[in-house]
Amino acid sequence: MSRSDVLRTIKDAEADAAATLAKADSEASNIVTKARVAAAESVSEGRNQAQADAQQMVEDARNAAEKEAAKVSKKGDKSIASIHESGDSSRAKAVDVVLDAFRA
Repeated sequence: MSRSDVLRTIKDAEADAAATLAKADSEASNIVTKARVAAAESVSEGRNQAQADAQQMVEDARNAAEKEAAKVSKKGDKSIASIHESGDSSRAKAVDVVLDAFRA
């Protein structure tokens, strides 16, 4: 092999190495970009899931509060009805007491 052949072979090897290095840099950049996109998607999905979970918790709490409020309201309605019934049954006696007080 002549000196020019050896130099040409070295030059070709350097060119191949430079191309290989450029390709590796490009692939590394693509891998990093894909990893960043995947990380951003994971964060976004995590936030969305957290918001959905929080909304579900609020809805569950609201439903439980509405059930409790309905129970309390029903109990209150029964108490009001009992008071009205008691008042109705005592009204005649109260009228008689008041009239007797005026007559005396």
